[in-house]
Amino acid sequence: MNGPDPQNKHPMAGFPQVCFIKNTITNPNIIVGEYTYYDDPQDAENFERNVLYHYPFIGDRLIIGKFCAIARGVQFIMNGANHKLSGISTYPFQIFGGGWEKVMPGEGDLPYKGDTVIGNDVWIGYDVLIMPGVTIGNGAIISSRSVVTSDVPAYTVMGGNPAKPLKTRFAPEVIARLEALAWWDWPVEAITQHLEKIVAGDVEALLACCPSK
Repeated sequence: MNGPDPQNKHPMAGFPQVCFIKNTITNPNIIVGEYTYYDDPQDAENFERNVLYHYPFIGDRLIIGKFCAIARGVQFIMNGANHKLSGISTYPFQIFGGGWEKVMPGEGDLPYKGDTVIGNDVWIGYDVLIMPGVTIGNGAIISSRSVVTSDVPAYTVMGGNPAKPLKTRFAPEVIARLEALAWWDWPVEAITQHLEKIVAGDVEALLACCPSK
């Protein structure tokens, strides 16, 4: 056996609150890697309801890597939530019409932070809020109810409001080697073969068994 079927929406028999969400995403601007799951007893398949203010005319993307664990209540604020900041009022008059569309913001008037990118093997805890344009590095952990307003380095534990680094999981040179190793991109057969090393703490042992790509 080489692990669960990545095409199965609910890989845990009798436990539908866990969903491999790549199989349920319909929005082309939300990209999710294999084996990333969302855990929510209230309609785990409808992960997209947690991606807020994601308007297609803006074009920003939410990109989530492989093997991520996303807890219930995690929400992503996208660039469509932004209001014009350079005027006296921030009220979006233009969206209501009736003549108010004459103050439609021009190109570049609204803040735009770009795509939101979540790396591979990221654990995002309960009720985390992630703001537009944030990048969360591979192997990071975000503590429950954190508000992530800035980029998170790889293999860093972040927490708080706004979220701050609490600790790094490994020394910088080890993190660099783990990122180069990129076990999440191995063939599933190799991941299965070396699973004990992937979940253990011996980095050197995992590095020693890297398959050729």
